[in-house]
Amino acid sequence: MRGDFLKRAVGARGSGERAGSGTDWYTRVRVWLTRSTASGNYERHTLALVAKGALAATLAWLVAHHLMAAPSPAFAPFSAVLMVQVTVYQSVVQSLRFVGAIVLGVALQAVSALTAGPDILTFVLVALVALGVGQWRALGQYGTQVATAAFFAFATYVSASGTVERLSQLGQIVLLVLVGSAIGVAVNLLVFPPLRFRSAESALRTLVGSLRHLCADMSRGLLEGRTDESTTAWWRQRADALDPAVRQARLAVGTARESVYYNPRRVLGRRGRSEPRPQFYEQLVDSLERAVRQVESLARALDRWQKDDRADPHWEFLVRCGELVQSVASSLRVLEEPDGLRARAQAERFHEAVEGVRRHESALEGVCADGGDRTPPLGDPTRPYGVFLIETRRLLDEFEHVDELLGGNRP
Repeated sequence: MRGDFLKRAVGARGSGERAGSGTDWYTRVRVWLTRSTASGNYERHTLALVAKGALAATLAWLVAHHLMAAPSPAFAPFSAVLMVQVTVYQSVVQSLRFVGAIVLGVALQAVSALTAGPDILTFVLVALVALGVGQWRALGQYGTQVATAAFFAFATYVSASGTVERLSQLGQIVLLVLVGSAIGVAVNLLVFPPLRFRSAESALRTLVGSLRHLCADMSRGLLEGRTDESTTAWWRQRADALDPAVRQARLAVGTARESVYYNPRRVLGRRGRSEPRPQFYEQLVDSLERAVRQVESLARALDRWQKDDRADPHWEFLVRCGELVQSVASSLRVLEEPDGLRARAQAERFHEAVEGVRRHESALEGVCADGGDRTPPLGDPTRPYGVFLIETRRLLDEFEHVDELLGGNRP
């Protein structure tokens, strides 16, 4: 009886999990498709890329197979799909590199076979030369295509009969690659040409969010007097870990700038709404990177604070620093919101938050200008006071610069 009960229980649980997994799979697909209808997100970009690749491959196949009646029409759709890159600019640049690599590979094979004959020694020579030429940096990621093209060309050369037919088929390979690449670039140019500003904003928000969380934790620690060695070491580790987010944001901003080149949407506009200038994102990531370096300096100064000096700190100074860093975190929260880099209302809120940073910075300088016993030893390099005074002033400068950028970006 007990064994039957356990079997029924396990069976019911297993069937429930299977049913739940089916429902979860359906739900995930439905949510994914729903998100794909929203503008500027990963799902929509993925669908657009798949659709454009399929369209480019189909058009290339129709031209190669039906119009040109090529014996090896697959070269055209293969080339077309490769050219549907993230940006129109990359499509143009990569198509030139890809076609150049194919032409070099076919030319190497043709010259070698015509002069030495299509035997195994010729193949070895072609392989050595093609792999060597493929190291040319100008070919970029398509350097390996030199050898690939040479091997395909060698197989075509061997299977054909007569010099004229062989040269004709080698020339057709080059022509198919040219046709496929041209179709791929044309599709990427005319069908949903990508503008990557949303990706840049997403990467910037990730950087802002990571910096905000660190500033919020540091401010709480300073306000509550939690500046022990283990806590400050943790802050320093988190500050050092911001570098990958900075690099990712800079890469995304570079892609956003690149997406403008040769893109007709920069002239036509986007649904009646103009996009921010690429220089706006570049200047913004520059300011945020400097702000990260300043917060890193604050965390490093706290972490290097000698244990003996922590017994009698200047608490009023640290409290004022905590209030200032807290106001920095509040300013970053505005930038982290959706459309925080676009909307007029959020730009005005950021301006108000920067005013708060300015007030706290003035209060901090007031503590240092007192001249009495409460004035911290700013010139002592083993204590964080002097570094805090300098870096918080620089932080305010950067946030004032971001405030100017957002004001100039208001519609």
